[in-house]
Amino acid sequence: MEDVAKRAGVSRALVSLALSGSTKVSEHSRRAVLEATQELGYRPNLMARTLASRRTMTIGVLLDDLHNPFYADVADGLIAAATEHGYRVLLTAGLRQGETQKLAVDTLLQLHADGVILVSPRFGRDEIEQRATHVPFVVVGEPLEAGVIDTVTIDEQAAVTDVVDYLHGLGHRAIVHVDGGGGAAASIRRRTYETRMAQLGLGEHVSVIPGEFTEQAGYDAAQILLDRPGPLPTAIFAANDLIAAGVLNGLERRGVRVPEQVSIVGFDNVFYASMGRLSLTTVNQRREEMGRLAIETLVERLEGGRTEGRRHTLATELIVRTSSAPPRADAD
Repeated sequence: MEDVAKRAGVSRALVSLALSGSTKVSEHSRRAVLEATQELGYRPNLMARTLASRRTMTIGVLLDDLHNPFYADVADGLIAAATEHGYRVLLTAGLRQGETQKLAVDTLLQLHADGVILVSPRFGRDEIEQRATHVPFVVVGEPLEAGVIDTVTIDEQAAVTDVVDYLHGLGHRAIVHVDGGGGAAASIRRRTYETRMAQLGLGEHVSVIPGEFTEQAGYDAAQILLDRPGPLPTAIFAANDLIAAGVLNGLERRGVRVPEQVSIVGFDNVFYASMGRLSLTTVNQRREEMGRLAIETLVERLEGGRTEGRRHTLATELIVRTSSAPPRADAD
């Protein structure tokens, strides 16, 4: 690295920033560094760098499910912010299984990541705290009351209350919730739905269909609703947009019109929620901002020496599209 710095006419620190892709380096200096590395045949030795600095300049990131576009959007924010700060991101996925996630996180720690970000983890606070003994952790999407762990979340209760109030304002009473099973924040969304329904005098209409944060779970929930005796609900609140898409598919395959017969509201506002026939009413989470904020929070600990836990709570917005409307004329 000293040789590259001399050849390029810059400092060794600037060489490090340029090779890590930092946006703090001018295009002229970056070009000079890259030309010098090509001329000298230089490749950074990560192991040597780690021994010298006790830092790998890598951040480990666990995503709950690669099939869910929500996590891709969060990852975009993470990677962009990490690059700006001179860090590389090591991504791994947990396949929506707690044990798999714990093994994946342990691998990130074995690779000596400087810090770890968990996006919607499915294992408990105690086990996260055990792993956060030597490197800082940030948890995204799951509110935790843990002093050594930073969190980036949304106001789940306010978001769900907005959904129930919106549907109630349209005139809906028979509102069913398809929940997210063991997924992050699923229990909070379920409890808030139940609480708000009761507060609005709709306790007798509370109905939760067990699910999971997948399109298949939504499709299966639609079949349960269609096959059980009695009238269909007039509205379905799905715990995320994947579930909502599955519900819509399941209803329309059986000839149920949305929103004329049943309204659907999702959660997340992933990219396809605004597309074509789906046109989904949903809760918008600022996903890329969540990723960026997670990196900023982690870098505060790594480079600023902060030790106390920090809680970031982002506001949400209900986006109204054409999957929701007032209840059908024959509804109670």
